[in-house]
Amino acid sequence: MMAGVVGSSQCYQSVLLRRGSGLSRVLMRGFSTHADKPKADSSKSRLADHQREVMKRGLPRRSKIPNVSNVIVVASGKGGVGKSTTAVNLALALAEVDNCGVGLLDMDVFGPSVPRMMNLNASPEIDQNQKMVPLSNYGIQCMSMGFLVEEKAAVVWRGPMVMSAVQRLLLHTAWGPDLKYLVLDMPPGTGDTQLSISQLIDVTGAIIVSTPQDIALLDACRGAEMFSKVHIPVLGLIENMSVFCCPKCGHQEHIFGQQGVQRMAEELGM
Repeated sequence: MMAGVVGSSQCYQSVLLRRGSGLSRVLMRGFSTHADKPKADSSKSRLADHQREVMKRGLPRRSKIPNVSNVIVVASGKGGVGKSTTAVNLALALAEVDNCGVGLLDMDVFGPSVPRMMNLNASPEIDQNQKMVPLSNYGIQCMSMGFLVEEKAAVVWRGPMVMSAVQRLLLHTAWGPDLKYLVLDMPPGTGDTQLSISQLIDVTGAIIVSTPQDIALLDACRGAEMFSKVHIPVLGLIENMSVFCCPKCGHQEHIFGQQGVQRMAEELGM
């Protein structure tokens, strides 16, 4: 990438884009330049005006997913704590106990787990509205990035492509009819996917999964703080891998610690 001035008033960036087997160079328009430096006060004034204009816009208006009554986010601050297992079991339990329509949406673009856990291996069909039709098993409607790529294929994408995939999974899936619960299996952490979901759709609440270790609890606490900032209520905390039961004698051992999530819930006032 290189920057240059075209004419006397506009600055452009020259960017190489990979297209197929070749490279294409495009110019991206940048900022204005002038021979005389603007006064500091004038520059600060323009910056303040721009900040006020951005603040007036506020967050993007959240939309409701058609045919979906409640969206429940299952999240974790760290990977490997059993978040996907919890999301799948929550969806199955809701369908059995509440006897209602339930969907399961795998939001982990880089490491989708739902296809294997739900024993699904096919590509979704496209309906007349150009929306993807979810695959179903065990009475649960499912959608995942794993349905769109080979099982062992690595998704090597930068942020904009990931956000485009997230938006398509959220808003271009033909759920229904009358889905009472849509469970979202989130990627770990507090990154772009979490922020996009909080801005794009109405979320009923979030469930945070953690193990008793201090490091996992620290990241889970960060996740709870993130949901608080984007005004999504935390419905509860789940402590996974809480205890190991000996298969021979039944003795219980707290390998990773004890009551860590309970202490965290008390600190968060839950």
